[in-house]
Amino acid sequence: MATVNRFEDLDIWKLSREICKEIHTIISRKPFSNDFNLINQIKRSSGSIMDNIAEGFERDGKQEFIQFLSYSKGSAGETRSQFFRALDSNYISTQEFELLQSKILTLSVKISNMIQYLKKSEHKGVKFKSEPT
Repeated sequence: MATVNRFEDLDIWKLSREICKEIHTIISRKPFSNDFNLINQIKRSSGSIMDNIAEGFERDGKQEFIQFLSYSKGSAGETRSQFFRALDSNYISTQEFELLQSKILTLSVKISNMIQYLKKSEHKGVKFKSEPT
């Protein structure tokens, strides 16, 4: 894996951002846009996916990054669950639901793969690099 210096360069962060943009478009339409409670939950959980990736990366430690990736994966599951509620309320079509679920599941797998990669990595994180004396 190539060295990544910014969270914006991570494919999992890019995909989570793309999913957030798609979700924003979907929840802006009526009748979905009238369900303020569900909209709030979906915006928070989907935003947490990308935000936790960024926060974990910026903490500069492998274990913290793994922990925050785990939070991101949990938020992805929460977002998927909320879209079942949206489907059951007829806010979205079955086709939209299936497409979004597929993208979020793909993201979850990629996050899991990143976690497994980090667990096997010898690199502890930037904050653990020794300073030259």
